[in-house]
Amino acid sequence: MAVTGFRRRVVALTVLIATAVVAILVVVSHVLLSGVTDADAHDLARTRAEAVAANVTTVGGRVVLTENSSEALDEVAWVYADGHLIDGNVPAGVVERVEALAASQRTQTAAVDNYLLYAQKVPIDGHRAMVIVRVDLTPYETSEQRSLALSLILGGLAILLAGGVAHLVVRRALRVVHEMAALADDWGHHEPGRRFNLGVPHDEFGELGRTLDRLLERVDNALADERRLTDEIAHELRTPLTVLRGEAQLAQLSGEPVAPEAVLSEVDRLDAAVTTILRAARARRDVGTRCDLGSAARQAIAGRAVEVAFPTKIEAAVAADVAVSLLSPLLENGLRHARSRVWITARIQDEAIVVDVLDDGPGFDSAEVDRVFEAGVTGGSGYGLGLPVVRRIAASAGVEVRAIADGRGHVEVTLPAARAAT
Repeated sequence: MAVTGFRRRVVALTVLIATAVVAILVVVSHVLLSGVTDADAHDLARTRAEAVAANVTTVGGRVVLTENSSEALDEVAWVYADGHLIDGNVPAGVVERVEALAASQRTQTAAVDNYLLYAQKVPIDGHRAMVIVRVDLTPYETSEQRSLALSLILGGLAILLAGGVAHLVVRRALRVVHEMAALADDWGHHEPGRRFNLGVPHDEFGELGRTLDRLLERVDNALADERRLTDEIAHELRTPLTVLRGEAQLAQLSGEPVAPEAVLSEVDRLDAAVTTILRAARARRDVGTRCDLGSAARQAIAGRAVEVAFPTKIEAAVAADVAVSLLSPLLENGLRHARSRVWITARIQDEAIVVDVLDDGPGFDSAEVDRVFEAGVTGGSGYGLGLPVVRRIAASAGVEVRAIADGRGHVEVTLPAARAAT
C-alpha cells in the first residue's frame, strides 16, 4: 500500500509538472503567434495602402485615383480628398469609423468587428488626401484558433505520455528496490553471510546495494557479538553457581553447615553480574540527567582498595547508576590484574570529563587494544564479562570508553560534563 501510494505521488507530481510546462509553452506560443499574425495583418494593410496611395494624383486641380478598375479593391480601399470620398464603396457598418479616420489627417489603425482599418495620409500639395484600407482578420483568427487547439491536443498527449513514462519508470525502479530489500531480509534470516557485492556504485541502486551490504554486515556482527556475549554471561553466572553447589555438596558430605560468608560472597557476585547486565540493557542518555561523579565512583569502589583523585565537585551528564555500572566492572578488572595498586582519577577536558581507571598490572596488549571490549575477547587470564557490558552501557549513554596500551592497566572513560544550572 505504501509503495502504491509513493508511486501515485510520483506520477501525480510528474503530471503536475508536465501540465505546468505545457501550459506555459501553450501560452507563450499563442502570444508569439498572435504577435506574428498581428504584424502580418498590419504589413498587409500598409502594403495595400501604399499601393493605392501610389495611384493618387491631381488632374486639373482635382485629386483623382488612376488605374483602379477593380471592384474588389473598391470594397477594401477608399480614397478621401478634402473631406470627400473620391473612390471606393464604404460598407454601411464602417462608414462612421472610416470618415472619422479620414478627418483625422494622420496615419493610424483601428479595429472594427473582425476587420483592421488602416489610414495613411497622402502628401499632395494644396489638398488633404487620405487612403483607408480594410483587412479581414478572420483568416488570422482562424489560424490562431487552429494552432491553439493543436497545441492543446499535443500538450495533452505530452502530459499523458509523461505520466505513463513516470509510472513505468517508478514501477520498475521500485520493483528492483523491493527485490533487493526482500533478498536482504531473507539473507538476514537464513544466510547472513550473503552480500550483493555490486562493487563501486555507479547509480542509486549501487548505493542501495552497498548500504544493504553494510547493514547485513552490522547485523551479522551484532548476532556474533550477541552469541559471544551470551557465552560470557553464561560463564560469569555459572561460576558463582558452581561455587555454591560445591560448598553445598562439601557440607552434605562432611555433615557440617555451609559457611555463610562463602554463600553471601558468591550471591553478591551473582547479584552484581545480573545488576550489571540489566543496567546495560536499560542504560540510555536522558536530557537533563546529572550526577555527582565522585559519589558514583565511591559507590562503584564499595570499600575496595582503590585510590581516588577527583576534584571536589564534578558532575557528569549521566545518571548515577549508569556511572556506577561503567566504573564498577573497570575497577573489578583492574583489581583482578593489578600487582599492588589500583587508582582512579578525573579531569575536566573542554565540555567533557575524562576518568582514568589505572592499575600497576601488565596492562593491555597493543595488538588487542581495540578489541578488548568485544565479547569473547580475552587477554592473559581474561578480561571477564565486565568490559563487553561496559561498551554496551557506554554506547547507550553517549559515553566513550577506550583502553590504552601504555605498559600498565589503563582505561579512559569520557563522559559529558553537566552544564551549569541557569
